[in-house]
Amino acid sequence: MPASKQEVRKGKDGQQQLGPIHYPFWFGGSASCFAACVTHPLDLVRVQVRLQTQAHDGPRRNMLQMFVHVFKSDGVPGLYRGLSASLLRQLTYSTTRFGVYEELKEVFSTSLSSPSLPTLIAMASTSGLLGGIAGNPADVLNVRMQHDAALPVSERRNYKNAVEGLYRMAREEGVKSLWRGVWPNSMRAVLMTASQLASYDAFKGVLLSRAKMEDGLTTHFTASFLAGFVATTVCSPVDVIKTRVMSAKESQGLMTLLGTIVKNEGFGWMFRGWVPSFIRLGPHTIATFLFLEQHKKIYRGLKGFEG
Repeated sequence: MPASKQEVRKGKDGQQQLGPIHYPFWFGGSASCFAACVTHPLDLVRVQVRLQTQAHDGPRRNMLQMFVHVFKSDGVPGLYRGLSASLLRQLTYSTTRFGVYEELKEVFSTSLSSPSLPTLIAMASTSGLLGGIAGNPADVLNVRMQHDAALPVSERRNYKNAVEGLYRMAREEGVKSLWRGVWPNSMRAVLMTASQLASYDAFKGVLLSRAKMEDGLTTHFTASFLAGFVATTVCSPVDVIKTRVMSAKESQGLMTLLGTIVKNEGFGWMFRGWVPSFIRLGPHTIATFLFLEQHKKIYRGLKGFEG
């Protein structure tokens, strides 16, 4: 839905008027934070259970077993370990990518037509690149805090919260550590934003125009579910690389890392952990867009738009 969409509202004289809606820049970040609170336990369990970060000679648990294990060991707080880093990531990464994307849509939209799919993909890719760079420090911290419990006790970093984690990383490893994996992370952000945001707008447009569905909860849920499926598939290879780079103890070149992965695991590594990723990313995508649409609906109501 273009940010400059023409809506009907009542003016001060009670007469209906047409006007564009300019949604606040922070809506995407806010919606993503709400979604993170809902899906964080799934993300935590996924990180600990996925094959590319587990020791090959250690005991294996599926997601349900890991969920029960974490809950029994640490209770509900254990399922929300690292939430502060996750929220910080959404406040930087998602606020930037959603905000820039909506601003670009407003610039390139007209009252008669919305941007084409290739244009949406180009705008989303640009937004994703900027979001990936802005959110990299919080993303590194998020991966570390979620992965911490899977490490031996002697190797755990034990960051208390996001602020303390960033401070310790900069102090103990240098400011450069905050930008570890920035390029694979930005590459993933480009793919994620292009496949998630652009596909959501495309699916939503098809459902509204061709399937004749109403602009309501069912349409938003269906479009976001399909967008989550597309995003998980497109981002799977880069997600594997990003997680390994950020959780590594030592810095390693991207090509060297790729060579090692292919040598040890073949090309099947690209979609390793797809199902756990979708179990997490699917609900997160759905929740994000549902919260975002509700943000916009409430905003339209407060501003007097009726369309």
